[in-house]
Formats: sequence, structure tokens, C-alpha cells
Amino acid sequence: MKLQDVHAPEREKHRRLGRGHGSGRGKTAGRGTKGQNARKSGPPPPGFEGGQLSIIKRLPYKKGFKNNFKIAYRPINLDQLASFDDGATVDPESLQNAGLLHKTEKYKLLARGSLAKKLTVRAHKFSAKAREAVEAAGGSIEEIAS
Repeated sequence: MKLQDVHAPEREKHRRLGRGHGSGRGKTAGRGTKGQNARKSGPPPPGFEGGQLSIIKRLPYKKGFKNNFKIAYRPINLDQLASFDDGATVDPESLQNAGLLHKTEKYKLLARGSLAKKLTVRAHKFSAKAREAVEAAGGSIEEIAS
């Protein structure tokens, strides 16, 4: 690259408004005629409602935010597994058939109640006490990858 090859960067050409009838943007300079938007101060800021208290101020503040990537687990407790037979496998399909779970839900096994049956439990998550209770009853635990 040589010095004579260096050029200034291309600039965006802005329209020169209000420079006479022949320019095509003379007189009102593309702002229309009269009214608030034709004035130098221009249009009001977004959310301005003509002096009325704006909707932003009328609505209560909303705290925090919603995490769209959070995985919600349906809680299933040990006492809800009483309807299953001894030696059965408890998985999402069997819970759907029992009416305890919807088709697309993931669930977490919690330790409310007690378990007297030997069950093989396949769940997405387990609480520590639920895991101990299932194993103490002679059952086994399988974690489903979320």
C-alpha cells in the first residue's frame, strides 16, 4: 500500500433540508405543515401521552425478570407412589398413566411421606432424603438426563 492509495472513508451523504424549492426538500423541509412535529423541538419523547400520566408510571413496577431457560420440575412425593405395585418401575410414562404428570413435564422426587415398597424410580431429579428413602425400602434410583 502506498500513500497515494490511502483515501478518506466513504461518508454517508445526508439530505440537506430546507435549502430551497429546487432541492425538493425546501420550505417545510419534509416535516409537513404546522403542528408539534413541524417545530424545531420536534415530536415528544416515546411514552409521552399529551400530559396525561403515562402508562409507564400508571402501572406498578415489575420486579426482577423471568428466566426463559429455567427448567421447572413438577414435585412428586413418596406418598404419591403408594398406588404403584411392589417391584414396579416408576418413570414418566407410568406417572402419566396414573394421572400424576403431564406429557411434557419433568419431575423431581421429594421425601414427603414414607415408602414401604421396593420400586425402581426413574426421575429427572431427586432430593437427598427421597433418594435415601427409596434405597432404604430396597428400591433403586435412575436419573434421567434433563
